[in-house]
Amino acid sequence: MVHKSKKRYANEFKAHAVELVRVSGKSATEIAKDLGISTAALCRWVGKAEAAASRSPSESQEQELKRLRREVETLRMERDFLKKAAAFFAKESK
Repeated sequence: MVHKSKKRYANEFKAHAVELVRVSGKSATEIAKDLGISTAALCRWVGKAEAAASRSPSESQEQELKRLRREVETLRMERDFLKKAAAFFAKESK
């Protein structure tokens, strides 16, 4: 019984193959054939890349998150100030 050794591909090669699937307009099968790899391997790489992309926020999302956190902090400070001002004026009017 002969065992095939599992081929290992560089991460750069995998990333290039995934990018081809995304932008070329060709099917994964065509690209896999052109690159000399199995369609199953290419589809697995594409799936992993999509899963990784959905887990990590993009740079614009990260910037938006920072902006919103600053805004929330500002709104909390304004709210606290208004509470104190309302309490002060309520005490003064009695």
